[in-house]
Amino acid sequence: MDEALVRSLTPGVLTILVRRGADFAAAEDAVQDALIEAFRVWPSAPPRDPKGWLVTVAWRKFLDQARADSARRRREDLVEDEPPPGPAPGVDDTLQLYFLCAHPSLTPSSAVALTLRAVGGLTTRQIARAYLVPEATMAQRISRAKRTVSGVRFDRPGDVATVLRVLYLVFNEGYSGDIDLAAEAIRLTRQLAAAIDHPEVAGLLALMLLHHARRASRTAPDGSLVPLAEQDRGRWDTRMIAEGIGILQAALARDRLGEFQAQAAVAALHADAPTAGETDWVQIVEWYDELARLTDSPVVRLNRAVALGEADGPRAGLAALAALDDSLPRYAAVAAYLHERDGDPDTAARLYTEAARTAPNLAERDYLTRQAARLNAARRR
Repeated sequence: MDEALVRSLTPGVLTILVRRGADFAAAEDAVQDALIEAFRVWPSAPPRDPKGWLVTVAWRKFLDQARADSARRRREDLVEDEPPPGPAPGVDDTLQLYFLCAHPSLTPSSAVALTLRAVGGLTTRQIARAYLVPEATMAQRISRAKRTVSGVRFDRPGDVATVLRVLYLVFNEGYSGDIDLAAEAIRLTRQLAAAIDHPEVAGLLALMLLHHARRASRTAPDGSLVPLAEQDRGRWDTRMIAEGIGILQAALARDRLGEFQAQAAVAALHADAPTAGETDWVQIVEWYDELARLTDSPVVRLNRAVALGEADGPRAGLAALAALDDSLPRYAAVAAYLHERDGDPDTAARLYTEAARTAPNLAERDYLTRQAARLNAARRR
């Protein structure tokens, strides 16, 4: 069975159930039950209309759940409303579902977590990692969000800022994680940019394009990670870079700076440098200063420490790093890099080993392990 097809159909099926009167939590459960049934039935008897099949089965699952909790009269009314088998609308409802999940009854952080789980296809662990919180904490947050929206009317979609946050996190997980969602995030952000004239929507689209343009060079043929400074810039997608920079320049000209525009500006400076050595690190530090002002994010300050180490030397980077919490993800990796550049390979090797133990994915873990091994081997010679 084509799992990619199932993933692409799921948001539209969920939207149809919500429109027909199912509350969100019950609709999500019904769709999950229908997917399980699809995995059982489709290999031997694939339907001619997969989406129509999923809608019909999911609706029946919803009705079965409702019958267990409702009075006889209500059950009969719901049975009469059951949609007939047959083709379902071929409209892409994914972006609309993002807005529905960003419901005003939820806090922005809860809306993002719920959407990532229900629509984006991310696991609770992946979402927790993006938010820098324990997995159990994120599981509770998602459960509370489901309870909050259970039974509410979905006639008041959420705001653009929350949807942008969701798309950004989905892209990040698709770009660097174990599930490839980056292209889908770009597609939905293009749809949003075509529908809404908003500089931060444009900023996010530019950011995605500029990062995605470098994707082919991020890994070697054996799957190992290639750091930015060592990437083959001839493999970068120059058309995508030009598109991203053009979109960013138009957004910045409107003088309504937001965090996605600032991040895109950093990405543009990397993309515009002919070689790693020609990167304008001074400007990058200035953009990270803007980002820190806009977000007060510890991750931004961690990235700023790297940029400062390039612009003003590793000791300046280490001084900036010392002001941050050493439990931050990738803190040890940044510290290792700066200590190596400062001529302290012993400390760097120890920190690379420490960073490898907490790496968020296999490729990064292997890269950090190789860095530690390289320094240890040099020390033994």
